[in-house]
Amino acid sequence: MQNPDIQPVIDFLHELQDRICTALEKEDGQSKFAEDAWQRPAGGGGRTRVLEKGAIFEQAGVNFSHVFGEQLPPSATANRPELAGRSFQAAGVSLVVHPHNPYVPTSHMNVRIFMAEAPGKQPVWWFGGGFDLTPYYGFDEDCRHWHKTARAACAPMGNDIYPKLKHWCDEYFYIKHRQEPRGIGGLFFDDWQTPDFAGAFELTRRIGEHYLPAYLPIVQKRRHLPFGDRERNFQLYRRGRYVEFNLVYDRGTLFGLQSGGRTESILMSLPPLVRWQYHWQPAPDSPEAELYTHYLRPRNWLD
Repeated sequence: MQNPDIQPVIDFLHELQDRICTALEKEDGQSKFAEDAWQRPAGGGGRTRVLEKGAIFEQAGVNFSHVFGEQLPPSATANRPELAGRSFQAAGVSLVVHPHNPYVPTSHMNVRIFMAEAPGKQPVWWFGGGFDLTPYYGFDEDCRHWHKTARAACAPMGNDIYPKLKHWCDEYFYIKHRQEPRGIGGLFFDDWQTPDFAGAFELTRRIGEHYLPAYLPIVQKRRHLPFGDRERNFQLYRRGRYVEFNLVYDRGTLFGLQSGGRTESILMSLPPLVRWQYHWQPAPDSPEAELYTHYLRPRNWLD
């Protein structure tokens, strides 16, 4: 059996990073991405791009990486002991956008491929990724648009794919120690090999290409809404939840740190400013309380 060709995936990921950065720069209209090309001592490297202090985006990071090595870290072999002792390569594009206006949600997208090889054995490969939305002040129409675009990304692959990946996302982006979701979800998949290499790559490609159509219309609709200290303080407080999830639960963060990845690039997803407050509770029936009671509830947004 012929081994899968990973090069077309690498080429797509390079192009996807370029396309997303160009679109976000155009939307912001003020700041540009600074690129930091880096090499990993153990093998591989990447291109980290960060936009800071923009007119709309307080910080946006779009990272491409392609790393490889002779031994997998514990985070990769804990649930897959058959991978122990194999060489590996992993490539992906990962991004997080933290807007300045609290009425514009934070967004995240990641698409990636992983392959582990050993002499005389068939390679083990899978794709993964998805995108999810983290609002601070919710709007039903934005949630419906986000999930409608997510469904469109999955539609050619089968009617059962969107519900499966949506449910997977709701389960994955859940802050267990807070007993609350990180946001309103979207799509998530990992260890994906269905139906074959070409089909799994196609799903991954479609999800990456649907991020901008899902996010930019929301940005354009909410970017000019006025806000004050109350909304800004609540946004900074809720950003703390983002930090908690990424540092405690996120598989990509753990894999990157344990595999000797570049720390600054791995942690680019963290927001530039966060506000911590002990045991804070929103006022009853307030817009802040509505986030908890109405939006941080897994639901079918398309019915």
